[in-house]
Amino acid sequence: MNIVKYEPRGVWDPFTDVWDLRNEMDRVMDTFFGGHPTKAAVTGVWQPAVDIYEEKDHYTVKAELPGVKSGDIKVSLTDNTLTLSGERKTEHEEKHEGYHRFERSYGKFSRSFRLPSEVNADKVKAKHKDGVLEVEIPKSEKAKAKKIEINVE
Repeated sequence: MNIVKYEPRGVWDPFTDVWDLRNEMDRVMDTFFGGHPTKAAVTGVWQPAVDIYEEKDHYTVKAELPGVKSGDIKVSLTDNTLTLSGERKTEHEEKHEGYHRFERSYGKFSRSFRLPSEVNADKVKAKHKDGVLEVEIPKSEKAKAKKIEINVE
């Protein structure tokens, strides 16, 4: 399982190096032992893929949440930290003796992201469509870039 590291401008995640080391160890173990079931299937924990990008006046966060119902998703913003959490529930409990591989994961998830500048928490918008959660977070007025005129003497 390869995970691509993405660091938005101005945001540093202290756990990135730890995840890189873990991913490399997983790759080595997969190569040596010929693969293993996904950790999510074994542990019941999964992390949705997330894209974060910055526009002139807002930040946009997109999270892949296939199979998660809108009512099972929570979005919160506290002290410039956006938290996405929820649960992907199993479709039904069934035991099959003929399983050859079990890769679809279920369970609770939580992802938090520290935003680099002050945002307007009262105007955050979130929508969920076709398995993708999109959150638009407007920047506060003082966080927006301002043009400064230069006086000629």
